[in-house]
Amino acid sequence: MENKNNDLIVTHSLVKTYQDNGIPVKAVRGIDLTIQKGEFTAIVGPSGSGKTTFLNIISGLDVPTDGEVWLAGKKISEMSGSELSDFRRDHIGFIFQAYNLIPVLTVEENIEYIMLLQGVDKEERHRRVQKILTEVGLDGYADRLPTKLSGGQQQRVAVARAIVSQPSLILADEPTANLDSQTGVELLDMMRELNKKSGITYVFSTHDRMIMERARRLITLKDGRIDSDETRE
Repeated sequence: MENKNNDLIVTHSLVKTYQDNGIPVKAVRGIDLTIQKGEFTAIVGPSGSGKTTFLNIISGLDVPTDGEVWLAGKKISEMSGSELSDFRRDHIGFIFQAYNLIPVLTVEENIEYIMLLQGVDKEERHRRVQKILTEVGLDGYADRLPTKLSGGQQQRVAVARAIVSQPSLILADEPTANLDSQTGVELLDMMRELNKKSGITYVFSTHDRMIMERARRLITLKDGRIDSDETRE
């Protein structure tokens, strides 16, 4: 199975079955889905719908029981170990609801951490950090520790860290869950603007109505299957 040039994520007959006290439970039931480069997509559904499992599989954090996952033209469902870790490092940026910043590192050190693992040289790391801090509205915050930032500012640092390594895909799992509504709106509008400017693909897993309203594509899962798939302008 080959990807078309503009396809970023392709899943084919994706199945994930868990064992619950010896009873098989299908969390994902044969999902066929294509997400193209540059999309701003939300995956939604009630608890138990399979959206978290699906996100974990397309990110390579979990492996499917059956079916295929392609990301950026590579079949990640057959990767394992260091090959998969390196691929995730170079192609996927993660944004979590809990921010997951390293408390003993400054804002700049948190943002440059993935680039350090990628072997990007010091001058280029510094240049990219300064540029992304301007883009996320945190000029002058490079030397601060996460504990000196508000929740919204910490999540902006998390967004900057995810983007600065120039991944193919940003996966955001409930990124506004710990923010008040005004801060959440500002963060989402900022991410939409960055999506337009950079062309990086965003895929959200969420219950948040604000994200659903701003997503240009809304995929609803129910009982491990796609229940609806709506694209909007």
